[in-house]
Amino acid sequence: MRRFNMVGTHLTQRTLIVLLPLKILNLLAPDIDMSELETLFSTAVATNASVKGGTKRGSAISKPEIVHLVDMRRANNCEIMLTKIKMPLPDMISAILALDTSVLDNDQVENLIKFCPTNEEIEMLKNYNGNKEMLGKCEQFFLELMKVPRVESKLRVFAFRIAFSTQADELRTNLTTINDATKEVKESLKLRQIMQTILTLGNALNQGTARGSAVGFRLDSLLKLSDTRARNNKMTLMHYLCKLLAEKLPELLDFDKDLIHLEAASKIQLKLLAEEMQAINKGLEKVEQELAASVNDGAISVGFRKALTSFLDSAEAVVRSLISLYSEVGRNADSLAQYFGEDPARCPFEQVTSILVIFVNMFKKSRDENARTVEAEKKKMEKEKASMSTIKGSE
Repeated sequence: MRRFNMVGTHLTQRTLIVLLPLKILNLLAPDIDMSELETLFSTAVATNASVKGGTKRGSAISKPEIVHLVDMRRANNCEIMLTKIKMPLPDMISAILALDTSVLDNDQVENLIKFCPTNEEIEMLKNYNGNKEMLGKCEQFFLELMKVPRVESKLRVFAFRIAFSTQADELRTNLTTINDATKEVKESLKLRQIMQTILTLGNALNQGTARGSAVGFRLDSLLKLSDTRARNNKMTLMHYLCKLLAEKLPELLDFDKDLIHLEAASKIQLKLLAEEMQAINKGLEKVEQELAASVNDGAISVGFRKALTSFLDSAEAVVRSLISLYSEVGRNADSLAQYFGEDPARCPFEQVTSILVIFVNMFKKSRDENARTVEAEKKKMEKEKASMSTIKGSE
């Protein structure tokens, strides 16, 4: 029978048992049905109860511990990453092999790439002979990835697939902007007339000197127009140019409206476009390589090959058109410098557009300042005229 450990006389202040005198205890003690007591509290009954209720506290049976093989910090970061994806591992693998962009986005795929098992981790998991169900979540994830041949390569192809449309569209937009800006500058008759007027002004100022009969000028000379000031120091040569045009050729004052794409083009670096073009080409090469390698993967890559082939067919057409556009842009960018008599090697596209943007902004500023000055003088004259009329009237 299960023993009941009655409290003895060694009691503390925290004991919640009230001790009664023995005489009173004898008087109050009832008759006990030993048969009922043994049925309710026998050792056999207690044992069955413990089985039904689970392992009791203090039991010698211990819960099996999770086995961690991967570095704890890496494993913890991996588990955090997996909680953000929130899907069973088999479903994740299916989405990867289907290149399903509706299930996994670019950030998630990039994170999966970061947590692909290293060669060392792969060997460690292959050599593990214990119960694999007891491995940690990170290890379970690695085991799932290891079922896919060249899983990291496939994930990189997937990442390229996701980013391709945006990357290609941005590159095309920048290339088109350069083409448009180049065309606008070269076809602007207003800009050409202004350049001719500047040359005429320069020759007039340099009359009698060796520079007085120039047939042209360096492009960066445009930036000096605002530095050359009149004797009274009240206006610059740029102000005078705008004043002259306002009086003689006012239709040229809004020439900046011809150059809609110039400012946007001035912010584009051809070197970066070359790098983007190269990245797209290399990405497409990786796609082709993985597609060829997956032929020997077996059934697991059948869906992957189908999805990748479909993407490759459309991507190749896009890249061919981008290569053609890129070549055209290279020629047009060089021709812009040559249009102004500059050597593209010494005065590249970026420098040409930067100078032109600064010139346009300085021109617009001087044009507007001249307009305000004219308006102020007009109001002053009207005020003086009104004042004179008042004086005459009073006489």
